[in-house]
Amino acid sequence: MTMRRRGFITLLGGAAAWPIAARAQQPATPIVGYVNRGSPETSVDLVAAFRKGLSEMGYIEGQNVAIEFRWGRGDSNRSMEELAGDLVRRRVAVIAVPNGGPDALGLKALTNTIPIVFSTAADPVQAGLVASFSRPGGNVTGIAWQGIETQGKQVGLLHELLPRARRFAVLVNPRFGTIAEPTIKNVKSAASALGLEVEVLAASTSRDIDVAFTTLAEKQVEGLLFSPSNIFGDRRVQITTLATYYRTPVIYYSRVFTEAGGLMSYGASDIDQHRLVAIYVSRILKGEKPADLPVIQPTKFEFIINLQTARTLRITVPPTLLALTTEVIE
Repeated sequence: MTMRRRGFITLLGGAAAWPIAARAQQPATPIVGYVNRGSPETSVDLVAAFRKGLSEMGYIEGQNVAIEFRWGRGDSNRSMEELAGDLVRRRVAVIAVPNGGPDALGLKALTNTIPIVFSTAADPVQAGLVASFSRPGGNVTGIAWQGIETQGKQVGLLHELLPRARRFAVLVNPRFGTIAEPTIKNVKSAASALGLEVEVLAASTSRDIDVAFTTLAEKQVEGLLFSPSNIFGDRRVQITTLATYYRTPVIYYSRVFTEAGGLMSYGASDIDQHRLVAIYVSRILKGEKPADLPVIQPTKFEFIINLQTARTLRITVPPTLLALTTEVIE
């Protein structure tokens, strides 16, 4: 009887201790860093797409993954050390940079061990992010959405809308040269082939954007393009309002501008980019290495025209151009 009791107590003690030991061995919830130069108020749909991509791969925020957001709120002057250095020091599991190749490059300079997943308009090989598209190497991979390469197409679409126009302009953010410089080169090359002149203007703050539109009016520019930049996307309401006020026809690189009242946009889907970034983050959390995950290039592009804005600007959109759209905003 005593031996049985003693054995029962031993068994009970072991059973009681076992869950504690098991819990101690369970891995902590992985933390994903999310870095964006924009603001949360203007990125609601993008963050939803990021969470959706995680959930498709079995990761639910608050259950088996945590997300820590770092927002630049439109400030391009902050270094990556200021913006996200704490994520590197804490050695989070993965850092996602869904809206910034230059920022991914800044993070790469801070760590060569924490996986980084980017989405960029620039060529990631030329920018120094990866060794090659098929074998990125190192700790960085992601989505190259060809934002710069598509600008030749944007020039052509704007020219088709405004066949008599001869003077276009491109507005770039000079703080991100890896995107601004190839943008200027591509736009000038496409414009030259059509016999068009191109004015180059720079802006990295709200005040700069105001000044740029005043300059456009003074120089009688007839059409405008934008270099991809978080700063511009975050200030899309300001930009589309100014474009309407100055009656400037603009083609943008993202649908967020046409949804905010912009005239036209052509480019890869921002929503899909964020979802794809999240899928790569999930694959890394499951054990894959960024060095082995090839850089993805989207094959689907959106061409959207806002007819209400066209009517406001007194622009007649030709049927041939309407036939090319993937969506028309009435």
